[in-house]
Formats: sequence, structure tokens, C-alpha cells
Amino acid sequence: MMLLCFLSRALPRARHSPSPLGKQLCSASTNKPVLTLYTKKPCPLCDEAKEVLEPYKRRFILQEVDITLPENSAWYDKYKYDIPVFHLNGKFLMKHRVDIQKFEEQLRNLELQNERNQ
Repeated sequence: MMLLCFLSRALPRARHSPSPLGKQLCSASTNKPVLTLYTKKPCPLCDEAKEVLEPYKRRFILQEVDITLPENSAWYDKYKYDIPVFHLNGKFLMKHRVDIQKFEEQLRNLELQNERNQ
């Protein structure tokens, strides 16, 4: 459901869900930060990074971007030698390996920011 909620934010037409429950769930999850993983197959480092992030998965929405797809050629040109690359809420966060201390710090900062804005 979280991925669908992310997509509904990205695609305005998808927001008009006839289901009140769907709207409620999406609005509840929209405050979660979005962690974007730029990846390709195979990517053992990406698999390892996802395992490291597993304990935090309820605190963010994971969006994977396959840089080998034609529509992602700009990301391929930028990151072909650097995957995995992570952006948090659209801003570069880290590459190659998960820096768990940096990730926790940035995630907590976003959570505190969201709490203050509610």
C-alpha cells in the first residue's frame, strides 16, 4: 500500500481514489520520508544495503529506480559506476554502502521536522 501511496503522490490522477480507506491510508503515510535507491541488476551491494536498512523499513518509503531502463538514462549516466546510490526526499544521501549513522541522523531529522509541521 505504501508504494501505491507514493505513486498516487507522483501521479495526480491516481489521487482520486473512490475508496475512503485508501485515501486515509495514503494521507497517513505521506509524512514518511522517501528513500530512493538507484540500482540495476545484478547489484549485490544493493541487496546488502537493503538488508542493512531492513530494521528501518517502517519509517520510510523505499523507491527503487532501475538506472538501466531507457527512461532513467540520465541516472545511468550519473551513477553507472556508483550504485547503490541513495537519495532521501530527493537529496543525495550516500553511495556504495549504507552509512547507518548518517542515515539514522537524516531520517530522525526529517521525522522531527514532520512532527513540528503537524
